[in-house]
Amino acid sequence: MVSVVIATRDRAALLERTLAALGAQELQDGAIEVLIVDNGSSDHTREVVAEAAAVLPDVVYLYEAKPGKSHALNSALEHARGELLLLTDDDVVPSRGWVQAFVRAFAETGADYAVGRIFPLWEVPPPHWMSDALHGVLAIPDGGPGRQLLSQGVHEEIMPIGANMAVRRSVIERIGGWNPDLGKLGGTLRTGEDHEFALRMLAAGFRGVYEPGAWVGHHVPASRLRLGYFARWFYDNGAIVAGLEGTYPSSCARLLGVPRYLWRQLARDLLAAFAAIVRADLAQVVAACMRVLWFGGFVQHRWTSARRSHFEWPRPISPRD
Repeated sequence: MVSVVIATRDRAALLERTLAALGAQELQDGAIEVLIVDNGSSDHTREVVAEAAAVLPDVVYLYEAKPGKSHALNSALEHARGELLLLTDDDVVPSRGWVQAFVRAFAETGADYAVGRIFPLWEVPPPHWMSDALHGVLAIPDGGPGRQLLSQGVHEEIMPIGANMAVRRSVIERIGGWNPDLGKLGGTLRTGEDHEFALRMLAAGFRGVYEPGAWVGHHVPASRLRLGYFARWFYDNGAIVAGLEGTYPSSCARLLGVPRYLWRQLARDLLAAFAAIVRADLAQVVAACMRVLWFGGFVQHRWTSARRSHFEWPRPISPRD
């Protein structure tokens, strides 16, 4: 069995579209269950799930009162019956072959986890300063059209994110679920729960696969297409990565407690920003300046926080009987 897991909060209209796409999946073999974890919704989410249950063969509604996507996912993991866990979001539209593409990728590669391809579904046309370098902020990274094998030191730039990923249950039984200290809590733009989970998988020696056939469309709301949103995200993400780097330190040389390669990247970004200003290339100016803000968040966290990281999350889920 395959378990599809979706955490949701106050996005009933978008969730309805996601569930419709799951109901249209082209499955060749095996059964799927869909677990919806309501993380404190005040809209008609429960009714949307009930309507989907009349169409989909196996829909499970769960309620998790503790705020935060990590709590919601971990709650679902305790109830999921599948050997493969497919994760997506309540603002995502999976392609018709999404489930089957993941199943095929695991069977053909023996991978422990898988990453799918994500395309943007723009609510409004993107601003003229938008570039591919900013797509990670919107959770619409595109790893390209070819399958890639992933492991520590191999294509690490292709990171699993909750909008489109899959993992074997045995992986989570070994390393635990998602860290509830990370993620968008209290109205912040903090991230990192997926990144930290990926680092734990890599550190444990698990191997992954990027499967472009498992593609989805990800809704990009107009409210996120503002420079202020991107600036806050990059700065916060720099701080989060600094904390993760304390838990999973690299062996690279450091200057003032910061990896030397980041200082070199800062110099390149400043030069790139200056050159883009001379060329009047607004998109490149924005991209370079956002990377500088990311560095600022990284340095601020590294210089002001305690050396000991608080991001460890060792709790595993229970093995299946």
